[in-house]
Amino acid sequence: MVIAPDSFKGSLTALEAAQAMASGVRRVFPAAQLRLFPLADGGEGTLDALLHAGGGERRRTRVTGADGRTIEADWGVLPDGDHPIAVIESAQVVGLALARDSDVAHRSTRGIGELIRHALDTGLTRLLIGLGGTSTNDGGAGLLTALGVRLLDDRGATLAPTPAGLARLKRVDFTGLDARVARCEFTALTDVDNPLVGPAGATATFGPQKGVVPEAIAEFDARLSRLAALCDAWAGRPVSREPGAGAAGGLGYALLLIGARREPGARVVCERVGLPQAVAAADWVLTGEGRSDAQTLHGKLPLEVARLAHARGVPVTLISGRIDEAARPLLQAHFDGCFEAAPATLPLAIALARAAQLLSDAAQEAARAYRARCH
Repeated sequence: MVIAPDSFKGSLTALEAAQAMASGVRRVFPAAQLRLFPLADGGEGTLDALLHAGGGERRRTRVTGADGRTIEADWGVLPDGDHPIAVIESAQVVGLALARDSDVAHRSTRGIGELIRHALDTGLTRLLIGLGGTSTNDGGAGLLTALGVRLLDDRGATLAPTPAGLARLKRVDFTGLDARVARCEFTALTDVDNPLVGPAGATATFGPQKGVVPEAIAEFDARLSRLAALCDAWAGRPVSREPGAGAAGGLGYALLLIGARREPGARVVCERVGLPQAVAAADWVLTGEGRSDAQTLHGKLPLEVARLAHARGVPVTLISGRIDEAARPLLQAHFDGCFEAAPATLPLAIALARAAQLLSDAAQEAARAYRARCH
C-alpha cells in the first residue's frame, strides 16, 4: 500500500499526515507493507518532499525576507549525476506565515533572487523553484533586482522592488543582469496558469489572500502592467500573457523572463520521488490534503496521485481534513472513496489540535471500507 498525502496546512506536515494515515491503516491491516511518500505540489513542503525521497542535502542561507528583514532560509541540493539540482521553495523565503505583520505593498521577492545568486556562486546551474504559498505581489521585481536588474524612476533614481516602488516606475535596466543566468536551467514548479495582469491575473486572483484590499486591486494591477510593458519590450515577446506568469504574485513572470520552463509542480514532485513505480506495485493508494474542493481538480497533488493510480489500475482513496460537499460528486468521479477527517460541525480549533488522531481514525475507516470491497 502507498500513502502519499500533501501537507494539511496549519496542522500537519506531509510526513506527519502520512504517519497518521499509516497508524490508522495498520489497525485494520497490521501486516501490510506500507510505503510512505510525503508530497507537495510546488508550495509548502516541496523542499522536504524532494529531500526526503532524493537523499539530498539541506542547506541554509541568510537572505532578505519578504518584509525586508534578514532571515535564514532553507534550500537544498539534489544529486543528479554530474549536474546536481538546487531546490528553492519560495515559501521558505516569502511565505505567508513569514510576512503577516507587514504591508503587502512593501513586500518583495528579493530574497529568492539572492538565493538563486547564492546557488550560482556555488556552481549550481540547474534550479527547481517551487512557487506556492507566497505573500508577495511584486511581479517578481525583487528577484530581478537581486540578479542585477535596476528599476528606475523618471529621474533615473533606483526604486524599491515592491508594489509601492513600482508606482513610480519609468524604466527597467537589464544591462546588469547576471550573465550566468543565460547558462542556467530554471524550472518553475506551479500548477497555476494565470497571466500576470487582468481579471485572471496575479492581483485579481491571489492578491486578496495576501492582503491586497478590494479597492487597491486595480492600482496594484496597473503597477504590474507598467512593469510588464517595460519587461516584455526587453524580452521581445508578451511574456506577461504566458500561462503561469501570474503565479506567486508574478514571481512566475520574473522566472519566465529569465528563461524558466514551467512544469506542473505535483507531477514533477511525484516523478522525482519515484511515486509512479511505487503505485504500479501497490494494491491500494491513499492520498489527502487539508481541504478538498473544486480546486483540487485543477492540478492539486491528490488529483495527480489519482491520475497515476488509475493509469495503473490501482484503487485510490482521498482523505481530507474537510471536503466541500458541493464538490463531493466531482471528487467521487476521480477517487474510489472520499473520507473527511474533521466534519464541518467540529470547531476548527479542535480539528487542528486533534488533527493527527482525526486523520488516523479516518484512515482506519477508509481501510475498513477498502477491506469490505475486497471481500
